[in-house]
Amino acid sequence: MSRVGKKPVDVPSGVKVTIDPQTRTVAVEGPRGKLSMVHRPEIAVTWNEAENRIICSIPRDQMGERQMRAYWGLTRSLVANMIKGVSEGYTKRLEVVGVGWNAKAMGQTIQLNIGYCHPVDLPVPGGVEVAVEKAFITVSGADKQAVGQLAAQIRAKRPPEPYNGKGIKYVGEIIIRKQGKVFGA
Repeated sequence: MSRVGKKPVDVPSGVKVTIDPQTRTVAVEGPRGKLSMVHRPEIAVTWNEAENRIICSIPRDQMGERQMRAYWGLTRSLVANMIKGVSEGYTKRLEVVGVGWNAKAMGQTIQLNIGYCHPVDLPVPGGVEVAVEKAFITVSGADKQAVGQLAAQIRAKRPPEPYNGKGIKYVGEIIIRKQGKVFGA
C-alpha cells in the first residue's frame, strides 16, 4: 500500500471542495484563490463531508501494482498541496547577490539587472505575486507548482557561482565556496 496515499487529507474550515466523478475534476476554493485538477481514471477521490476529509483510493486488485500505488500517492499529494495553497499559500524567497545587481517588479513582469549588458525580463504567470525589497525577491501564490517554477526560472537566469558567491540564490541555500587559484613558489 502507498503510505502517502492512504492518509486522508483534512479540509480546514473556509475551504470549499467540489469533486465531479464524471470529469474526474477536483476543485478547491479558499481565501487565497481557486485551484482545480483532473486526476487519473484509476484513482477514486471522495469527499467525506461528515469528517471534512478527502480520501483517495485505488481498487483492491490493483494494490500490488507499483505504478498504481505511485499514482495513488501522487494524487493525494496534489490534492493536499491544493488545499494548503488555497488556505495558507506558498512562498519562495530569493536573494540577488552582486555589486549593482537588482530586481524590479513591474506589473506582470519582473526585470533583473544581473550583470548582462541588457536587463532580463520574465513574465509573471497569473495567480502568482512577486514582491521585491532591496536584494530580496518574494514569489508567492496558491499554486505550489507555479510558485516553484517561477522561482526556479528566476534563479536559472544567473545561478550562484562557487568562487565569488555572486548570483541569484534561495534564502537559506548554502553555496559551497571554492578556493580558486593559488600562486606562489
